[in-house]
Amino acid sequence: MMKMLSRLAAFFVLVTALGGSSVAIAFDETHLQKLKKLNACEECDLSGANLKRIDLWGANLKGANLQEADLMDSVLRAANLSGANLSGANLREVKLMVADLSAADLSGANLSGADLTDAIIPNANMQGAILCKTMLPSGEDNSGC
Repeated sequence: MMKMLSRLAAFFVLVTALGGSSVAIAFDETHLQKLKKLNACEECDLSGANLKRIDLWGANLKGANLQEADLMDSVLRAANLSGANLSGANLREVKLMVADLSAADLSGANLSGADLTDAIIPNANMQGAILCKTMLPSGEDNSGC
């Protein structure tokens, strides 16, 4: 019996060591309700949230955690996303015209078909971002990929 418990303990240590580095992505439901009610949620946690086809025109999401969030086909025109974490987010077909993305983390985000016309993006991290068929801030259509 003692030998079996020892093996079981070793198994759990191994599983923890192998899987301990994975990060669970789960948003705070109260933050989502605040965003929907006030169109603002600075520094809130919306990581992994389903925000497809939501109208967030002019929303204040400064410093928000939107990592791995699904914002496909949403409107974020004139939104404040400065300093927001949008790494790995699905931003396909998102309207980001005149949005403030300064110092935002867009690494690994999918921006295919997004409209970034006149968006403010100084110091934004776009490493590994997918930009196919994206309208860039300069007005350049990046549809050649």
